Amino acid sequence: MADAVELGSVSTGIRAMFLLLTPQESSFEKVEDVPHYVQQATPFFIGLMVLELVVGMLKTGTAVVTISDGLTSVACGMISRLPLLVMRSCELTAYIYVWDHYRFLELPWDSAWTWWFSFLGVDFCYYWVHRCAHEVSIIWAAHQVHHSSEYYNLTTALRQSLTQQFMSWIFYLPLALIAPPTIFAVHIQLNLLYQFWIHTELIRDLGPLEWVFNTPKHHRVHHGRNEYCIDKNYGGILIIWDRLFGTFAPENEKVVFGLVFPINTFEIIHVQLHYYLHLWRRSTAYKTIGDKLSTFFKGPSWEPGKRRLGDHTEIPQVIGEEVPHEPSWLLPLQVYVVLNFLLVLRTYHDMLSQLTILGMTGYILLTLTALGYIIEQRPTAAFLEIFRCVVMMTMQSYGHMKPLPPPLAVLAKVR
Repeated sequence: MADAVELGSVSTGIRAMFLLLTPQESSFEKVEDVPHYVQQATPFFIGLMVLELVVGMLKTGTAVVTISDGLTSVACGMISRLPLLVMRSCELTAYIYVWDHYRFLELPWDSAWTWWFSFLGVDFCYYWVHRCAHEVSIIWAAHQVHHSSEYYNLTTALRQSLTQQFMSWIFYLPLALIAPPTIFAVHIQLNLLYQFWIHTELIRDLGPLEWVFNTPKHHRVHHGRNEYCIDKNYGGILIIWDRLFGTFAPENEKVVFGLVFPINTFEIIHVQLHYYLHLWRRSTAYKTIGDKLSTFFKGPSWEPGKRRLGDHTEIPQVIGEEVPHEPSWLLPLQVYVVLNFLLVLRTYHDMLSQLTILGMTGYILLTLTALGYIIEQRPTAAFLEIFRCVVMMTMQSYGHMKPLPPPLAVLAKVR
């Protein structure tokens, strides 16, 4: 089985996106043999996003994604993967440690029963990861990034948190007592890949599949800020966990997407980290140690005197006519931002050695921040962008970046 088909083939890649790989082709004896399914799925992400854009335009006459929101979502996805350039995922690292030192049963890695058991186990653990991310404020501070878009399309699936991966690993450790790390390494990726395609408004209903699987219809509810949508439909691949534990809600009235208190910004660092500062400020307003700690470990709506998860009395009511935040900015600025985003995207995929990773990571964060300032037309945007261009030209001069194509190089120097 170790010589199973790689994701490089179109057929295998597409089937991986929809959890259609067989146990025989996705079971491995060694962790190093497990393909990087998520990393190799990039062409399929791009293809499906383009397909959604075209179908959406034909179906509705309008674009399903805006430049400002779409680039912010993709930028969040880029940032969330940066730690993986220098370290293995926290989830897999912790899992292997527990398996090596504390396992009390060793299921065979080449058994289809092990593969299906691990599929259910990973999805069950994900349900609780996801539920706690909504019910524990310090974890919500990370997860809110994914809910911050007021649009719902395939780019929203890429709007991931930089910090949530440092908290979610603990939920998978019980599975490490019996299931091999190789099978876990497969399913933790397939679980994430499956959730990409359910972020769309174009697929309305999938009939009987709605009873068992998480679908776009169910996940739209999860991303809604309508009162009936709050803290519902946590499932990853299967919706049965929500039906079993009482957190399921069907889609009925029009779903309004985003956070209950929209952040109205595309500045990437703020999108990622603003809620941590919000929690700190809230905690300092309380006098007792218990209330200060409760700010971080109870629900986002909690206040002294309220139940653990708080209540929804202060959530703004939605009427279905809310308009997403979208700045008015000139077409030349939009072209400039898109071109520079594509250039930093190339840099992101061209990191050649461990020695340059730290500097390149800083440059990527600087660029994405500067582009967010330009989108919002902040007063300091020009200064930050000039500084970024100086950094870029310096790095190119010393050979730490691939040179720009000649026309763009001239434009960058003039800028």
